[in-house]
Amino acid sequence: MSAQNLVIIDTGCANLASVRMAFERLGVQPQVSREAADIEQADKLILPGVGTAVAAMKNLNERGLVPLIRNAKQPLLGFCLGMQMLAEASEETMTDEDDNSSALIEGLGIVPGRIRLMEVGNLRLPHMGWNQIAHDETHPLLKGIPSGSYFYFVHSYALEVTDATLATCDYGSPFTAIVGRDNFFGAQFHPERSGPAGARLLQNFLDL
Repeated sequence: MSAQNLVIIDTGCANLASVRMAFERLGVQPQVSREAADIEQADKLILPGVGTAVAAMKNLNERGLVPLIRNAKQPLLGFCLGMQMLAEASEETMTDEDDNSSALIEGLGIVPGRIRLMEVGNLRLPHMGWNQIAHDETHPLLKGIPSGSYFYFVHSYALEVTDATLATCDYGSPFTAIVGRDNFFGAQFHPERSGPAGARLLQNFLDL
């Protein structure tokens, strides 16, 4: 597996060092790039992201990455905001200049569903810390990861549960913890900060 050509897409809105080191611990030397040739020739792709959907999609568009990601044929895994960008649209549009909460920002449209502000009742936002995921233990991305395993989350918006949901989590109400459609996958949590379970998920992705 160490010979795999793994490319971490440089979105300009992620802590690339921690993601890179997570794969290095698995014996893989990833390349960080925003170049079309590197992305197209990769065996596997990682789409990381932190911050807001507005800033992230702006960066993807400015860097010319949107068509490259949409047309990817190899397995791609998005982390946190990187997963959210795979969805059809996001409610997370508010900035200092625009507080129109009824507006939506267009996502990549790769997986079905909308990113919504989490409905958590009396719980605090952001949803920060360790929480359990639930799944039917059949998908290869989750091989060796029992339902009920804990992962590390930091977010206030989440993808609604759809027919592409591979695992759910509950924080006030259920949301998609892992999504999959064709060769595209996303994890709402941070695998690189989720200990042995996170490392197993990354290894499973490398094994796909």
